[in-house]
Amino acid sequence: MVYLTRKEHFNAAHKLYCNHWTPEKNDAVFGKCANKNWHGHNYELYVTVKGEPNSETGFIMNVKDLSLIIDTHICEVLDHKNLNEDIDWGYPMQPSTENVAIWIWNTLEKHIKDCQLHCVKLQETDKIWVEYFGK
Repeated sequence: MVYLTRKEHFNAAHKLYCNHWTPEKNDAVFGKCANKNWHGHNYELYVTVKGEPNSETGFIMNVKDLSLIIDTHICEVLDHKNLNEDIDWGYPMQPSTENVAIWIWNTLEKHIKDCQLHCVKLQETDKIWVEYFGK
């Protein structure tokens, strides 16, 4: 099994907040992430696919194709957006890094052909990232 990873990035703002909680509880749970004026991140996205190399190309997937899929379905959708207000997630969602990584996986999985999606790693800061390997 061979693993291939493509790194991309996007910038986005969000706020973590539960409207049915008090401001004090939101501050206690989410801290600075509950800032009423939002806050932003320069997200680093690592998408790893796995498979066996094609006997003719030597690729498990053409990296140009992988880059185009990520750019079209993820970066163009999320880049320079407010994750709370600008994105239709298709369901109610707190835009935590964990939930965004799951959404990225679910979005990309249907576009990956001839190999398998292995991992979505979404890095929010130098000290915080999430890795999701599917269900």
